[in-house]
Amino acid sequence: PVYPTLSLSPSRPKCTAIRSSLSNVHPFVPEVAKAADSLSSEFRGVDNLVACNSSRVLKAFQNARVGSHHFAGCTGYGHDEAGGREALDQAFAEIVGAESAIVRSQFFSGTHAITCALFAFLRPGDELLAVAGAPYDTLEEVIGKRDSHGLGSLKDFGVMYRELPLAEDGGLDWDVLTGALRPYTKCALIQRSCGYSWRRSLSVEEIGRAIKIIKMQNPNCLVMVDNCYGEFVESIEPPMVGADLIAGSLIKNPGGTVAPCGGYVAGRKKWVDAAAARLSAPGLGVDCGSTPGDIMRAFFQGLFLAPQMVGEAIKGTFLVAEVMASKGYKVQPLPRVPRSDTV
Repeated sequence: PVYPTLSLSPSRPKCTAIRSSLSNVHPFVPEVAKAADSLSSEFRGVDNLVACNSSRVLKAFQNARVGSHHFAGCTGYGHDEAGGREALDQAFAEIVGAESAIVRSQFFSGTHAITCALFAFLRPGDELLAVAGAPYDTLEEVIGKRDSHGLGSLKDFGVMYRELPLAEDGGLDWDVLTGALRPYTKCALIQRSCGYSWRRSLSVEEIGRAIKIIKMQNPNCLVMVDNCYGEFVESIEPPMVGADLIAGSLIKNPGGTVAPCGGYVAGRKKWVDAAAARLSAPGLGVDCGSTPGDIMRAFFQGLFLAPQMVGEAIKGTFLVAEVMASKGYKVQPLPRVPRSDTV
């Protein structure tokens, strides 16, 4: 491509001429600049959200007394760890409003963390009920919807599975959910994000409403929320509205674009401990596992930056949706609809 050449006047200082010339060049194409200007109200709302979530993160770091000694790595069994795991778990639990949390590099992905949570809940003869339609494709072999070739899906272990279709508007079908639970329904799975489906994502308020309906039918039914792509998109998280466990990935929102790997499970302590036993082994739980190098520092730094990074991502979704909708493309969610995830 041919770029315009900026000529400098010999009578003006070089730096002044460059600043003057560049000030006339807008960094965006006109359509994008117009869309960005029209979204000033939405962007201010995102800035307020970032301030709220950043304040919560800072308070949690203070309460956990996070210091530079927590950033050190460890090797081998991880028994010589300097307290970073405990501080990170404590801070994360407070941030999401949970009793307990386990944040580890040993979680390969969100799917892995969710799997540990599901295996913590479910036993032979139990039923898993997906209340927000079909879950992510990556969970199909975990559940047994797709043949796992005997590698140990929930179905292989005698766990039954059922899912409720979404309503016509892409949200939860409240009428169906009201009478959906059975006596042996042990766990209700709620996927917060739209994921790969063309539907709207669920707000935390909607998740809280669903939890109330589920618990009214069967107080012993546990609620597991797939929280991927939803962290810090709102000012509250699912444990604050009654979720028993949430799980997700650090290479998405809560890693703040800094965490190189890892995932988390958070919620009621009993079930976090059970999920930790699935990640490691019964009796080992959260007290072992090496984190060599600078991984702990990256986890703390990423979590600290996460509200800001998520805020920028939300602004990006508003902007892209506004521009593409103005060009006649079908977008989901619509340009000015409040966001519930970063997809």
